Amino acid sequence: MNLHKHYQREVKLFVKVCRRLARNLYVTGYGGNLAWKLEDDLVLITPTQMNKGDIRRKDVVFVNLAGETVEGERRPTGELPMYLKFFHERPDIVSVIHCHAPAVGALAISGGENYLMLPLYPETTTEIGPVPVVPYGQPLTQELADNFGPYLPKYNSFIMENHGLVTMSRGDIYWTLMNVELLEATAQSIIMAVQLGGGIKTLDYAAVKRLGEVMHLRNLPLFGAPGVNASLEALYFGE
Repeated sequence: MNLHKHYQREVKLFVKVCRRLARNLYVTGYGGNLAWKLEDDLVLITPTQMNKGDIRRKDVVFVNLAGETVEGERRPTGELPMYLKFFHERPDIVSVIHCHAPAVGALAISGGENYLMLPLYPETTTEIGPVPVVPYGQPLTQELADNFGPYLPKYNSFIMENHGLVTMSRGDIYWTLMNVELLEATAQSIIMAVQLGGGIKTLDYAAVKRLGEVMHLRNLPLFGAPGVNASLEALYFGE
């Protein structure tokens, strides 16, 4: 089967997302990578050492969950071990974006409080959830992949210490892109609020509980692996 032809709609959307990330300067140079699980054992992934703004349809790579290239002219991203860990340990996840969005990147090198663990806006609270800091690991290594281990069951987005952002979702690659953009906008608001002074205001327990009820009514799944988190308020307030 010619996978590029069979999945031409998905490949077209994948390339569109790559170029939008580059246009927004969420990825620069060869940085950042994307992956989209199209079948149980088939992943569409970005090639190594290419600016995401230059990627064309023929450049994308199809791999299986053993890390073997199934189809593609180029080698897959060197962060493949990280993606294999994600898809093996979170089979509910469909797509993942790793990028270096500037405001989230500022939080990744900040020595202050991680405000993205707090409920700040309704949209970020219900669509992104808390975002923990994953300890630094050398890029392109199994060490980096393994550092996600304690955090993967509970969360869907992660600040990579001194590195960048990883966001994953049960939706397609465009849905995950929208989550990245929402998270970056929230990080920008945090930085500006800190500059204004007066501290950061958060949603209280009752507000988060009501948002959790809205998620339930809308049949929106909680963040993390299925069954791990009891409720939205428990996730944020540690019940």
